[in-house]
Amino acid sequence: MPLTVLRDSTKREGWISDSKPHPGRRMTEREFVEWADSTTRAEWVDGEVIMMLPVSRKHDTLQWWLRSLLQLFADERELGEVKGPEFVVRLPKQRRRRTPDVLFVAAARAKIVQANQVEGAPDLIIEVVSPESVSRDWRDKFLEYERAGVREYWVIDPFSKRMEAYLLVRSGKYQRLEEVEGKLSSSLLKGFYIRSRWVFAEKPPRVTTALREMGLKLG
Repeated sequence: MPLTVLRDSTKREGWISDSKPHPGRRMTEREFVEWADSTTRAEWVDGEVIMMLPVSRKHDTLQWWLRSLLQLFADERELGEVKGPEFVVRLPKQRRRRTPDVLFVAAARAKIVQANQVEGAPDLIIEVVSPESVSRDWRDKFLEYERAGVREYWVIDPFSKRMEAYLLVRSGKYQRLEEVEGKLSSSLLKGFYIRSRWVFAEKPPRVTTALREMGLKLG
């Protein structure tokens, strides 16, 4: 079995993923699309295949909680479409195929959501940091999403208990959104926010409880 080498500051050379083996060479985008299948957890970065390690229980719980929170909020107000964590975002100008944990595309831009991928920059992306993705989420994807024009980028690290959100301003650069009284509020989705005590708790609150606090009248 070929060895998978992870591109990250916390990488361990020789790590073998329990998903599809790395092909052991660089690929064109077309080759990657033909090689990858529904069981392949990998991203494509300018010809390099980055295998994704299985996530932890904590990561999985938080990622699905965040998606459910955002999806129900967006659905209730008919704001747009939420995807993740296996749905591909294609950034053609940067030669990237990424799979964010959670993404949102506004209803006015629904045409970029295609059958198997989002073609271009979503309006909002949330990444949950894993031990092996620290530099990828905080540095690589920060710069890629900024260049691509992702309007808001949220990064949540349950291990270091660090949560930050960034808004793309007119200069084309990210400006950090300040946390107020333990709450980060979206500038893009009015009324949507996340409390640090929610995401860093041993168990997040019920999604409906959080949504009712935001003012949604659920049945």
